[in-house]
Amino acid sequence: MTQGCAAPEQTAHLPATVDLTNEAVIQGTVTREGTPVSSAYARLLDSSGEFTAEVVTGDEGVFRFFAADGDWTVRVLAAGGVSVDNTVTAKTGTVAGLEVAI
Repeated sequence: MTQGCAAPEQTAHLPATVDLTNEAVIQGTVTREGTPVSSAYARLLDSSGEFTAEVVTGDEGVFRFFAADGDWTVRVLAAGGVSVDNTVTAKTGTVAGLEVAI
């Protein structure tokens, strides 16, 4: 399923077909007062601040990116003009986790 911007909606579980030995994954959950936030936008920005990708959080508030190794910024945009930036380091073979409270 896609949202208005054609960004894919995310699910909580990493697909079984993903071979983490070859992937660097950035995954997180967006919450407001402990409740998952669906339909928020998560944007992946490279180390120079350039936009790279965007996904929409699913019903469980989850977002996920497959990224190159290195430092990234995840910018979460939600209803009410909320914008929160988090820095994360992606590394092949790992899932870099973020919990974003808005």
